[in-house]
Amino acid sequence: MTKKIFINLPVRDLAASTRFYEAVGFAKNTQFSNEDASAMEWSGAISVMLLSHHFYSTFTRKAIIDARTTSGALLCLTFDDKEAVDAIHRAARDAGGEEPRPIKDQGFMYGGAFEDPDGHTWETVWMDTAAMADAAG
Repeated sequence: MTKKIFINLPVRDLAASTRFYEAVGFAKNTQFSNEDASAMEWSGAISVMLLSHHFYSTFTRKAIIDARTTSGALLCLTFDDKEAVDAIHRAARDAGGEEPRPIKDQGFMYGGAFEDPDGHTWETVWMDTAAMADAAG
């Protein structure tokens, strides 16, 4: 069986969050979506489950954080080139997302961070593995 990761995120407005994730390149899997959840897929290995606060609270007794003011996780997506990093940042901004850390070019590494409407932070990175190997060797 292929390994996958399912990331569950509490969201205030499921429809708005679904639109945001579609705008930045995630695809909605309607088979696993309903009025309380949207299954958003990024490549074949990563799925983000957007869950209404009510539904999310059925999986935990803990308080749901406000990701706009409290950091609970930093999630990172990797890309094949700098242009793809630029594209997702542009799409996130255009869809109403925030950019707490603009893209920075460090030569061998290129990326930044954007936030979804609920404040969940997604880091972005492209790495030149050949340049990293040269620097290490």
